Amino acid sequence: MQWRDEGFVIGARRHGETSALIELMTRAHGRHLGLVRGGASKSIRVALQPGNDVDAVWRARLPDQLGVFVVEPVRTRAAALIDHGHALHGVGHLCALLRLLPERDPHPEICEMARAIADVLVVKERAPALLAHFEIALLSALGFGLDLETCALTGARDDLVYVSPKSGRAVSREAGSPWRAKLLAFPAFLRGEPCASTPSGEELAAAFRLTGHFLRRDVFDPRGAPMPHARELYVKAVTA
Repeated sequence: MQWRDEGFVIGARRHGETSALIELMTRAHGRHLGLVRGGASKSIRVALQPGNDVDAVWRARLPDQLGVFVVEPVRTRAAALIDHGHALHGVGHLCALLRLLPERDPHPEICEMARAIADVLVVKERAPALLAHFEIALLSALGFGLDLETCALTGARDDLVYVSPKSGRAVSREAGSPWRAKLLAFPAFLRGEPCASTPSGEELAAAFRLTGHFLRRDVFDPRGAPMPHARELYVKAVTA
Protein backbone atom coordinates (compact mmCIF):
# COMPACT_ATOMS: atom_id res chain seq x y z
CA MET A 1 0.00 0.00 0.00
CA GLN A 2 1.05 3.60 -0.49
CA TRP A 3 0.06 7.14 0.44
CA ARG A 4 1.45 10.64 0.01
CA ASP A 5 1.23 13.51 2.48
CA GLU A 6 3.15 16.55 3.64
CA GLY A 7 4.86 15.96 6.98
CA PHE A 8 6.30 18.06 9.77
CA VAL A 9 9.54 16.46 10.97
CA ILE A 10 9.35 15.56 14.67
CA GLY A 11 12.60 13.64 14.81
CA ALA A 12 15.08 11.41 13.01
CA ARG A 13 17.79 9.01 14.11
CA ARG A 14 20.32 6.89 12.28
CA HIS A 15 19.26 3.34 11.54
CA GLY A 16 22.00 1.00 10.44
CA GLU A 17 24.83 2.22 8.26
CA THR A 18 22.99 4.33 5.73
CA SER A 19 19.33 4.71 6.70
CA ALA A 20 17.35 6.86 9.11
CA LEU A 21 14.21 6.23 11.13
CA ILE A 22 12.07 9.34 10.99
CA GLU A 23 8.94 10.53 12.75
CA LEU A 24 6.55 12.87 10.96
CA MET A 25 3.35 14.64 11.90
CA THR A 26 1.16 14.47 8.83
CA ARG A 27 -2.21 16.07 8.23
CA ALA A 28 -4.11 13.01 6.99
CA HIS A 29 -2.15 10.15 8.60
CA GLY A 30 -1.21 11.57 11.99
CA ARG A 31 2.06 10.90 13.73
CA HIS A 32 3.81 8.36 11.56
CA LEU A 33 7.17 6.60 11.62
CA GLY A 34 9.05 5.15 8.70
CA LEU A 35 12.45 4.27 7.33
CA VAL A 36 14.29 6.54 4.91
CA ARG A 37 16.85 4.61 2.90
CA GLY A 38 19.99 6.70 2.50
CA GLY A 39 18.71 9.00 5.23
CA ALA A 40 22.09 9.05 6.96
CA SER A 41 23.64 10.91 4.02
CA LYS A 42 24.42 14.58 4.54
CA SER A 43 22.17 15.77 1.73
CA ILE A 44 19.07 14.02 3.07
CA ARG A 45 19.93 14.54 6.75
CA VAL A 46 19.60 18.31 6.31
CA ALA A 47 15.95 17.91 5.27
CA LEU A 48 15.20 15.63 8.23
CA GLN A 49 15.93 18.17 10.96
CA PRO A 50 13.09 18.73 13.47
CA GLY A 51 10.85 21.60 12.44
CA ASN A 52 11.18 21.10 8.68
CA ASP A 53 8.38 20.18 6.29
CA VAL A 54 8.84 17.37 3.78
CA ASP A 55 6.77 15.86 1.01
CA ALA A 56 6.57 12.20 1.99
CA VAL A 57 5.55 9.07 0.12
CA TRP A 58 5.06 6.08 2.44
CA ARG A 59 5.07 2.51 1.16
CA ALA A 60 4.63 -0.84 2.87
CA ARG A 61 3.34 -4.27 1.93
CA LEU A 62 0.92 -4.28 4.88
CA PRO A 63 -0.66 -1.29 6.67
CA ASP A 64 0.67 -2.23 10.12
CA GLN A 65 4.30 -2.45 8.98
CA LEU A 66 6.89 0.26 9.68
CA GLY A 67 7.14 1.07 6.01
CA VAL A 68 9.57 3.17 3.98
CA PHE A 69 9.44 6.92 3.35
CA VAL A 70 10.71 8.70 0.28
CA VAL A 71 10.99 12.37 1.19
CA GLU A 72 11.65 15.69 -0.51
CA PRO A 73 12.20 18.97 1.38
CA VAL A 74 9.35 21.47 1.22
CA ARG A 75 10.19 24.03 3.91
CA THR A 76 13.50 24.01 5.79
CA ARG A 77 13.06 26.04 8.96
CA ALA A 78 15.76 24.37 11.08
CA ALA A 79 18.65 26.46 9.76
CA ALA A 80 16.89 29.69 10.76
CA LEU A 81 16.49 28.49 14.37
CA ILE A 82 20.17 27.83 15.07
CA ASP A 83 21.01 31.41 16.07
CA HIS A 84 18.01 31.75 18.39
CA GLY A 85 18.22 29.76 21.62
CA HIS A 86 14.57 30.28 22.54
CA ALA A 87 13.49 29.03 19.10
CA LEU A 88 15.60 25.87 19.42
CA HIS A 89 14.00 25.17 22.80
CA GLY A 90 10.63 25.94 21.23
CA VAL A 91 10.93 23.44 18.40
CA GLY A 92 12.18 20.82 20.87
CA HIS A 93 9.15 21.42 23.04
CA LEU A 94 6.77 21.44 20.08
CA CYS A 95 8.09 18.08 18.88
CA ALA A 96 7.87 16.61 22.39
CA LEU A 97 4.21 17.63 22.55
CA LEU A 98 3.44 16.08 19.16
CA ARG A 99 4.94 12.77 20.34
CA LEU A 100 2.16 12.57 22.93
CA LEU A 101 -0.41 11.95 20.20
CA PRO A 102 -1.31 8.32 19.39
CA GLU A 103 0.57 7.00 16.39
CA ARG A 104 -1.32 7.15 13.08
CA ASP A 105 -4.26 9.05 14.61
CA PRO A 106 -5.06 12.04 12.34
CA HIS A 107 -5.27 15.47 13.97
CA PRO A 108 -5.22 17.89 11.02
CA GLU A 109 -5.88 20.99 13.16
CA ILE A 110 -3.00 20.14 15.50
CA CYS A 111 -0.73 19.52 12.52
CA GLU A 112 -1.56 22.90 10.99
CA MET A 113 -1.12 24.68 14.31
CA ALA A 114 2.31 23.11 14.78
CA ARG A 115 3.46 24.22 11.34
CA ALA A 116 2.13 27.75 11.86
CA ILE A 117 4.00 28.01 15.17
CA ALA A 118 7.19 26.66 13.61
CA ASP A 119 7.00 29.44 11.01
CA VAL A 120 7.28 32.12 13.72
CA LEU A 121 9.35 30.44 16.44
CA VAL A 122 12.10 33.04 16.10
CA VAL A 123 9.59 35.85 16.78
CA LYS A 124 9.39 36.22 20.56
CA GLU A 125 6.43 38.57 20.25
CA ARG A 126 4.24 35.91 18.61
CA ALA A 127 5.39 32.34 19.19
CA PRO A 128 5.00 32.01 22.99
CA ALA A 129 1.32 32.96 22.97
CA LEU A 130 0.68 30.55 20.10
CA LEU A 131 2.47 27.75 21.96
CA ALA A 132 0.32 28.32 25.05
CA HIS A 133 -2.80 28.06 22.88
CA PHE A 134 -1.31 24.95 21.28
CA GLU A 135 -0.91 23.28 24.67
CA ILE A 136 -4.61 23.85 25.37
CA ALA A 137 -5.52 22.40 21.97
CA LEU A 138 -3.28 19.39 22.57
CA LEU A 139 -4.91 18.69 25.94
CA SER A 140 -8.26 18.64 24.15
CA ALA A 141 -6.94 16.33 21.42
CA LEU A 142 -5.72 13.93 24.12
CA GLY A 143 -9.13 13.89 25.80
CA PHE A 144 -8.36 16.34 28.62
CA GLY A 145 -10.01 19.45 27.25
CA LEU A 146 -10.52 22.41 29.58
CA ASP A 147 -13.95 24.02 29.92
CA LEU A 148 -13.13 27.68 29.48
CA GLU A 149 -16.37 29.10 28.07
CA THR A 150 -18.50 29.63 31.18
CA CYS A 151 -17.99 30.09 34.92
CA ALA A 152 -18.10 26.80 36.81
CA LEU A 153 -19.98 28.45 39.69
CA THR A 154 -22.43 30.83 38.02
CA GLY A 155 -22.57 29.93 34.32
CA ALA A 156 -21.53 33.47 33.43
CA ARG A 157 -19.55 34.02 30.24
CA ASP A 158 -17.96 37.36 31.12
CA ASP A 159 -14.96 38.33 33.23
CA LEU A 160 -13.53 34.81 33.39
CA VAL A 161 -10.14 35.35 35.00
CA TYR A 162 -9.46 32.08 36.85
CA VAL A 163 -9.38 28.35 36.15
CA SER A 164 -9.99 25.68 38.77
CA PRO A 165 -6.90 23.43 39.09
CA LYS A 166 -9.19 20.53 40.00
CA SER A 167 -11.96 20.69 37.40
CA GLY A 168 -10.23 22.59 34.60
CA ARG A 169 -13.24 24.93 34.40
CA ALA A 170 -13.16 28.70 34.15
CA VAL A 171 -14.26 30.86 37.09
CA SER A 172 -15.38 34.49 37.00
CA ARG A 173 -13.62 37.21 38.94
CA GLU A 174 -16.49 37.77 41.36
CA ALA A 175 -17.29 34.11 41.98
CA GLY A 176 -13.65 33.12 42.37
CA SER A 177 -12.54 36.01 44.55
CA PRO A 178 -12.82 34.12 47.89
CA TRP A 179 -10.62 31.31 46.52
CA ARG A 180 -8.33 33.27 44.21
CA ALA A 181 -5.18 32.11 46.03
CA LYS A 182 -6.03 28.52 45.10
CA LEU A 183 -7.08 29.19 41.51
CA LEU A 184 -4.96 29.43 38.37
CA ALA A 185 -4.80 32.75 36.56
CA PHE A 186 -6.51 32.81 33.15
CA PRO A 187 -4.67 35.50 31.13
CA ALA A 188 -6.65 37.69 28.75
CA PHE A 189 -4.75 36.56 25.65
CA LEU A 190 -5.75 32.95 26.34
CA ARG A 191 -9.38 34.00 26.72
CA GLY A 192 -9.42 35.31 23.18
CA GLU A 193 -10.00 38.88 24.31
CA PRO A 194 -8.52 41.76 22.32
CA CYS A 195 -5.08 42.66 23.66
CA ALA A 196 -3.57 46.10 23.32
CA SER A 197 -0.05 44.68 23.19
CA THR A 198 2.04 41.53 23.15
CA PRO A 199 1.51 39.48 26.34
CA SER A 200 3.98 40.41 29.05
CA GLY A 201 6.42 37.96 30.55
CA GLU A 202 4.17 37.73 33.61
CA GLU A 203 1.12 36.93 31.49
CA LEU A 204 3.02 34.30 29.54
CA ALA A 205 4.31 32.75 32.77
CA ALA A 206 0.74 32.56 34.08
CA ALA A 207 -0.44 30.93 30.87
CA PHE A 208 2.29 28.30 30.96
CA ARG A 209 1.58 27.64 34.66
CA LEU A 210 -2.03 26.99 33.70
CA THR A 211 -1.31 24.65 30.80
CA GLY A 212 1.65 23.07 32.59
CA HIS A 213 -0.51 22.11 35.57
CA PHE A 214 -2.87 20.06 33.42
CA LEU A 215 -0.17 18.65 31.18
CA ARG A 216 1.71 17.37 34.21
CA ARG A 217 -1.36 16.05 36.05
CA ASP A 218 -3.27 14.50 33.17
CA VAL A 219 -0.61 13.56 30.63
CA PHE A 220 2.94 13.22 31.93
CA ASP A 221 2.42 11.97 35.49
CA PRO A 222 0.09 9.10 34.45
CA ARG A 223 2.74 8.02 31.94
CA GLY A 224 5.46 8.18 34.57
CA ALA A 225 7.30 10.74 32.43
CA PRO A 226 8.79 14.12 33.35
CA MET A 227 7.76 17.34 31.69
CA PRO A 228 10.01 18.02 28.68
CA HIS A 229 13.20 19.83 29.66
CA ALA A 230 12.86 21.84 26.44
CA ARG A 231 9.60 23.27 27.79
CA GLU A 232 11.27 24.47 30.98
CA LEU A 233 14.06 26.10 28.98
CA TYR A 234 11.62 27.68 26.54
CA VAL A 235 9.34 29.13 29.21
CA LYS A 236 12.34 30.53 31.06
CA ALA A 237 13.68 32.13 27.87
CA VAL A 238 10.42 33.83 26.84
CA THR A 239 9.23 34.98 30.26
CA ALA A 240 12.46 36.43 31.63
